[in-house]
Amino acid sequence: MSENAQPVFSIEKLYVKDLSVEVPGAPQIFLEREAPQVNVQLRTEGQNVDDGVFEVTLTVTVSAKIGEDRTLFLVEVAQAGIFQIRNVPDADLEPVMMIGCPNILFPYAREAVSDAVTRAGFQPVLLSPVNFEALYQSQRQQVAQQAAGEVPIQ
Repeated sequence: MSENAQPVFSIEKLYVKDLSVEVPGAPQIFLEREAPQVNVQLRTEGQNVDDGVFEVTLTVTVSAKIGEDRTLFLVEVAQAGIFQIRNVPDADLEPVMMIGCPNILFPYAREAVSDAVTRAGFQPVLLSPVNFEALYQSQRQQVAQQAAGEVPIQ
């Protein structure tokens, strides 16, 4: 097998693309003693930026609320990376970008979220590990069901 046919995967750059922190109820919210409900949402996007070079962005949104209407904080981190992915079959490119790359980006996003929440004056939020393969498979299944006209039960 020639060297040109070997799959290539390398990390070119990791960076915080966007970071947002909101504490809408400050300073009164710091007097609250009630435990908040923390909600975490993840989104992964990928795009081609050059021949064999891709940007993948993992966006993590963490919100903490007391009750239904009082927000303690809202933190959103878009952790991105530029990856060189060459000589990978087209059928395998999407799984590499939506599973492999987020697995690399997640620890950096986790640290950025924890740091931002701490700097906002709250106890750090430590995100649990994420199974990006299971998330990817679930999203693929939802897309297949929607294409078939089925409505997923939630």
